[in-house]
Amino acid sequence: MAAPSSRCDLVVIGSGLGGLCCAGLAALHGLEVIVLEAHDRAGGAAHGFERRGFRFESGPSLWSGLGRWPSTNPLAQVLRALGETVPVATYHDWGLLLPEGPLRIGVGPDPFRATVAELRGVAAADEWSAFMAWLQPYSEAALALPLLAMRPGLGMAGVLGARRSARLARLAPKLAALGGAFGPMARRHLRDPFLLHWVDLLCFLISGLPMDQTSAAAMATLFADWFDPGACLEYPLGGSPAVVAALVRGLQRHGGELHTSSAVAEITLEGGAARGVRLEDGRQIRARRGVVSNASPWDTLSLLPPGSLNSRWRQQREATPACASFLHLHMGLRGDGLQNLPVHHVWVGDWQRGIGAERNVLVLSMPSLLDSSLAPEGHQVLHGYTPANEPWELWRDLEPRTEAYERLKRERCGLFRQVLGTIVPDLEERLVIELHGTPRTHARFLRVHQGSYGPALGADQGVFPSGSTPIEGLSLCGAGIFPGIGVPPVAVSGAMAAHGFVPIARHRTLLESLNLLGR
Repeated sequence: MAAPSSRCDLVVIGSGLGGLCCAGLAALHGLEVIVLEAHDRAGGAAHGFERRGFRFESGPSLWSGLGRWPSTNPLAQVLRALGETVPVATYHDWGLLLPEGPLRIGVGPDPFRATVAELRGVAAADEWSAFMAWLQPYSEAALALPLLAMRPGLGMAGVLGARRSARLARLAPKLAALGGAFGPMARRHLRDPFLLHWVDLLCFLISGLPMDQTSAAAMATLFADWFDPGACLEYPLGGSPAVVAALVRGLQRHGGELHTSSAVAEITLEGGAARGVRLEDGRQIRARRGVVSNASPWDTLSLLPPGSLNSRWRQQREATPACASFLHLHMGLRGDGLQNLPVHHVWVGDWQRGIGAERNVLVLSMPSLLDSSLAPEGHQVLHGYTPANEPWELWRDLEPRTEAYERLKRERCGLFRQVLGTIVPDLEERLVIELHGTPRTHARFLRVHQGSYGPALGADQGVFPSGSTPIEGLSLCGAGIFPGIGVPPVAVSGAMAAHGFVPIARHRTLLESLNLLGR
């Protein structure tokens, strides 16, 4: 790949989904954009890789809202703005391995109610239905705010216009109620233990935090999507790398550049303002408008020159608590007879340990059941991970490939075999390839502080910090920035960062072209 230009309008550090959304929209708006990625491929946590004909992915496995238009999914809206689409396969249920026993639950209100009635009785099912009816106006209020209208500062009202702003003003009490954590809302209306555990599980899968710390707005939006009568789950054909490729195509179509294997060593300042970067190989790129960092808040701090930041702001960011990390499993299997399995399984070991307890939740995904191109003919590909519950401290002092490291990896990843054995009893006979990843793997390939899922900022303590910084011309995007962790919030953070460099009128024109402002 050609060397990056030495000058541009905007440098974006990192090609995770947030960075690519930011870069693509900025290029769409006419800025000269360069994206710099340290890894040899784009995508951040959503990147993929191939081994022996099996196409593996490292990140998101649960998708919705990509394959239809109109869509409330901000990532789908960014793709639409860039002139891109991603073909999807749809499905309607997933498997659960819970302390109550194995379940196969359909998305949408009726299948879940039927499962609750069978498992817990009609009274519990009625309790759930009443909760969903109570939540509906809050979900509608959350959906009434087009997230792509958000921008740094006070300009959102100008983007929305007087009529839409007035409508949102009428919804202000409900929107304000969504400003905290979802747990108190659920506890006010749910008493059945299984229903509370279920909400806790969904919150943890979305945010890496229990329901008493997960954003109420995020969950109200999720519930509106997953429990809609026409709800379905989706899998982007080609996996998360196909989503990344679509964002890269959109970026390049509008004149932006992506450069992999281009690690940034330092954000350069001129007169106290961010005006470019220095790469680890010594090359320098000057950015006339500024720099956006898609690196984590902790890792961004390490790119700034000493003494360049207000000490209080730096201390606040350094003190940001981190979610735990992951164990990963990638397997290639001989696939005859597996076709009737659910695409996903979620396993929970013990509700009483707490949803975030280490190795207490595990997610398994076999996307080749929907997309045969991911595995050789007659085979299946499987991705498993422990979501945000593997302690970094266990791995911090161990060097990869040492005996102690490999021993701990075998011990900790043994959970995958234990759980998989209940789904695929003849696993050993089917196994073709098996790869394990640890928090050290996660930190190495993603250059993420402690291999973390992201900041553990509970909604009970306030909202995620904005992407603004005390340094002129420097903005942040990604999982550590408002609205938070997860694919839709990360896409929003990227769009907000881009629109901080774009006039309000141009921002509004984009939303009008997507029909996101309504009448």
